[in-house]
Amino acid sequence: MIGLGNPGPSYEGHRHNVGAMVVAALAQAHGESLRPHRTRALVARFRMDVPGGPGSEIVPVIAAQPTTYMNEAGGPIRAMTSYFNINTDHIVAVHDDLELEFGTVRVKAGGGEGGHNGLRSLSKALGTRDYVRLRIGIGRPPGRMEPATFVLKPFSRNEQSDIPFVVDEAIAQLTGVIDRHRRS
Repeated sequence: MIGLGNPGPSYEGHRHNVGAMVVAALAQAHGESLRPHRTRALVARFRMDVPGGPGSEIVPVIAAQPTTYMNEAGGPIRAMTSYFNINTDHIVAVHDDLELEFGTVRVKAGGGEGGHNGLRSLSKALGTRDYVRLRIGIGRPPGRMEPATFVLKPFSRNEQSDIPFVVDEAIAQLTGVIDRHRRS
């Protein structure tokens, strides 16, 4: 799974980095942290006990966050899929979505990029749009604020208090996606 975001401490806590926040939290929940990898990404490898279906199963997981800016995320992800021999149908891109109300979490298989530069870069590098997306709603910009400005702003104080719940919901949905993949 790929957590999309921008690198560096100046972007931490920004709306555009919610995907990276979720992937880092998932790794941490499994006793791992994202570490620099030769593919220009931060990577964590761990095993998850995935309940569901006919019982549970221990599943290997690779969680990553490109160390490039959002619009260049595809290169590191392509390098990572090659290095770890990952098929595109096993990629889950976790990202912010302006079209969803803040805190809404949705799974979508394939489709367009909706103007999201990280998804556009990823689709171009992989040569396909056929990968799973975990969309995390960040809401629409207020008034006449440009979307590009809005996504690079920190969450509001009220939103910040809800982020742990949004991250937990996203992790629960990721677990569901992993369960469906293991049974297919």
